[in-house]
Amino acid sequence: MTVTEVEGRRLSLSNLDKVIYPDTGTTKGELLHYYAVHAGVLLPHLRDRTVSFLRYPDGPAGQMFFTKNLPPGTPDWVATAEVPSWSASEGRQVVIQDLPSLVWAANLVVEFHIHQWPAATPATADRLILDLDPGAPADITDCCRVAGWLRDRLTADGLTAFAKTSGSKGLHLVCPLAPPAPSEKVSAYAKALARSAQSELHGKATAVMARRERAGKVFIDWSQNAAAKTTAAPYTVRARATPGVSTPVTWGELADCTGPEQLRFELPDLPARLERHGDPMAGLLNPLHAAPLPPA
Repeated sequence: MTVTEVEGRRLSLSNLDKVIYPDTGTTKGELLHYYAVHAGVLLPHLRDRTVSFLRYPDGPAGQMFFTKNLPPGTPDWVATAEVPSWSASEGRQVVIQDLPSLVWAANLVVEFHIHQWPAATPATADRLILDLDPGAPADITDCCRVAGWLRDRLTADGLTAFAKTSGSKGLHLVCPLAPPAPSEKVSAYAKALARSAQSELHGKATAVMARRERAGKVFIDWSQNAAAKTTAAPYTVRARATPGVSTPVTWGELADCTGPEQLRFELPDLPARLERHGDPMAGLLNPLHAAPLPPA
């Protein structure tokens, strides 16, 4: 056990030498270092939103479980917020507002998942999300083509789309909304948009959830806009065989992508990438980019 102080808060950090990702030899200490060093880009995307944790304390090959309720031993200085009963059975979830809270949570070994609505206004979304999931043999390059079509349609509807990798095999497109809209209306618009893509992209995309319909197509998961759903946050490390990161990307990178390796970013890649690009998703947090939800 290592006791350290982070911005005046004493934290007990455990098992820092434990290998979490055997395929790369990445330790828990390296994982915590990543979050601490990159808090400047991660925290703005977490702030003021309730967080669910996908915990994997023994690595991706070990037991994994979602935690929505407050984890046992949550410090009293970690912010929390009431949420509706459909979102967390005990009524409260963590809100990561600062560096000590981020490091405390990272010590649990987690993926960070967030709602599309702020903690202050449950079920009233200030963003729209489309989760592009390729069905083999389709891959992320196919997602890029579908993303381009969606971006054009969203732009025509007055929305500004930002993109990130899922940290696994797909892409997430996110649009800021102002004024915020009820989650069910955002879901209805997203579903209609996904169905339009299915119709106009001629077998390249599907809005149907059934896995038998996804082979060789990009599934546009509009259901992530449901109020109870959460999605991996920008810059979270994923519980996969290797430490892939859900990484914001530029539209130029998507347009130029010719192979999955070009959009595969892991924990060691982020420092140089942020030095070169900054946060391509920073505009998501700028009110000037937000626009009203179009009708479904």
